[in-house]
Amino acid sequence: MVNPYDKANELAQVLKESSEFSELKNLHDQVNQDEVAKRMLDNFRNVQLELQQKQMQGEQITEEEIQQAQQQFELVQQHEVISKLMEAEQRMSQLITDINKAITQPLEELYGAGE
Repeated sequence: MVNPYDKANELAQVLKESSEFSELKNLHDQVNQDEVAKRMLDNFRNVQLELQQKQMQGEQITEEEIQQAQQQFELVQQHEVISKLMEAEQRMSQLITDINKAITQPLEELYGAGE
């Protein structure tokens, strides 16, 4: 019988060897080697995290906070490497979503999800 954990570890290795992961790692390394880019990205992610935490706690997000987040986003989007990194992160996220959908398909079939 096939061991699902062995297959999961095999899948993890395949992901690690994929072009998507390789590109993501390369861009991540580039950002981390550039102090200005790293600080910009860290600031942007901190703003995102703060807003997510407020939402999860049921707190209202102010218009000023939304504008600040938008300004941070526009700033990081202007940095070529950060922009490419964010695009690569999105592609990797989509890949993981697609894999998760394939993995959970047997359960969806079993329980009749979507009927």
